[in-house]
Amino acid sequence: MDEILQSEESQRFFSLIHMLQRSAMLHLGLVTDEEGMIHFNLGEAKAAIDLLDTLDKRTKGNLDEIEMNILRGLISELKMQFVKAPNRQKEIEEEKTRQEALRQTFTSPETAPSDTLIDDEEE
Repeated sequence: MDEILQSEESQRFFSLIHMLQRSAMLHLGLVTDEEGMIHFNLGEAKAAIDLLDTLDKRTKGNLDEIEMNILRGLISELKMQFVKAPNRQKEIEEEKTRQEALRQTFTSPETAPSDTLIDDEEE
């Protein structure tokens, strides 16, 4: 992307854009934090996306065509991910619950949930 963003000013501008993008992605559960945790905070994600939208509107006519396309594409993708976030959060929470049950099976087999494979009383 450095070939596209030739000027130092353009590179600094897109560094700001990248910070807001990363914030939105973090709060949409798309990337993990420094500790490997996934977070969902749709309010924070929306705030970052709204700021990117504001920057798009305020810089209209001041960006090169390629810069404008990058910014608008990024905003569009984040908005699509925002719509998908609640389902993704539900799926991740269900997977965490499943993994916890599995972990419980191996750490405390006597109290863990189990399935009966062969019932001696049936035979």
